[in-house]
Amino acid sequence: MSKIPEPDDYEAMAMALPEGVDYEEYIIATYYGELPSNMGVSWKLAQAIAIEQSTGTWTPVPGETPEVRKRHVAKVVSLSQLPDYEHERPSPKEEKYRQVILQIAFPAENVWNQLSLLLTAIFGNISMGGRLKMIDVRFPKKWLAEFKGPKFGIEGIRKLLKIPKRPLLNNMIKPCVYDSLEVGRDLFYKAAVGGCDIIKDDELLANQPFNPISERIPAYMEMVDRAKSETGEDTLFTVNITDKMPDILENADKAIDLGANALMINYPVVGLEVMRAICEDPSINVPVLGHMDFAGAMYMAPQFGVSSHLILAKLPRIAGADILVHPAPYGKASVLQDKFERVAHTMRMPMHNIKPMFPMPSGGITVGMVDKCIDALGPDIVIGSGGGIHAHPDGPIAGAKAFRQAIDAVMQGIKIKDYAKDHKELGVALGTWGTGKIQMGK
Repeated sequence: MSKIPEPDDYEAMAMALPEGVDYEEYIIATYYGELPSNMGVSWKLAQAIAIEQSTGTWTPVPGETPEVRKRHVAKVVSLSQLPDYEHERPSPKEEKYRQVILQIAFPAENVWNQLSLLLTAIFGNISMGGRLKMIDVRFPKKWLAEFKGPKFGIEGIRKLLKIPKRPLLNNMIKPCVYDSLEVGRDLFYKAAVGGCDIIKDDELLANQPFNPISERIPAYMEMVDRAKSETGEDTLFTVNITDKMPDILENADKAIDLGANALMINYPVVGLEVMRAICEDPSINVPVLGHMDFAGAMYMAPQFGVSSHLILAKLPRIAGADILVHPAPYGKASVLQDKFERVAHTMRMPMHNIKPMFPMPSGGITVGMVDKCIDALGPDIVIGSGGGIHAHPDGPIAGAKAFRQAIDAVMQGIKIKDYAKDHKELGVALGTWGTGKIQMGK
């Protein structure tokens, strides 16, 4: 015969009403799950998950007292099946899987001031438990207050570059510069003098012996100065310092000593806390660009992993990235429009003490897609293009000018194809100069 709970027992249980938890003391994680249809939607199973990720295992162990559970146990605050069946369910033949939405409240003190332990708690062992995807996380104000977030963010980078309103333009230099510093210098200069505000290393080029940052930074920063002397515009060079520990920390210090004015980190492969350590270091007083490589392994599956707005926006924003590369649906990337927009909104919407960061839509962006990016996300973006600039028929200078012209057109409310009639670089990029034909995106 099961024990009838005493009033005090309820506070030690792994479940609660949403109104029964203090949302300033708990982190709320939301999950989408699919259960075999021959399984009922079980509160006991949900509570077992909450216990597994907080105070114990699926079976009671010595020392797991009611007092321990009362303080540290995670609590199921919501469990719903979709559709919301009430009196009968379809047979297993009619419905193979049953969809559920699960919310669990985790005591914030369990994972205080740690992103690594946070992920271990809210999606550790259960990430291997079947068809379960973490789709959202809500953080208390006082928990976020332990994190510094972006040093610069959108407003700070705009002040650095003295660009108050328009979208910024980024160019990436592909690994064709592996063994040739001179080729890299030339491409960098041409992109900068053509009008690129930010130039980043390709994610595949970091601090390899054949092209070390000790040589690349002085060479490229010389081109920053050269281009500024001709245009009057500043350019940020986000040098890729990604490396093993502790070399990445040494790379960051070395980059600053060598005069770098920005850094780049492939954060999904080095870890959020590694990027956070660099971003929060008071001696690293330059913007940090977070690159998304490997992130698709974490968010792409519809029934598994972690939603893209968490992996590509909320978590790296908390960790301190000022700019975040994310895939756009207009080029070579595979991403839904609504997911693309949600990622960008998550980067910029108010989040207590954490500054907004710049979204950088990227992945095969050409001049004919500039209006799509701005129409979808607004002007507070960095437009990322690699081959779209360097492959311009008249060279990278013209390629960068074409993008700046496309941005100017959109900001003035003029259609890009119309603006191209009086701007040669843009017209050539579109394939319309002197032909009278429009080939958007070519």
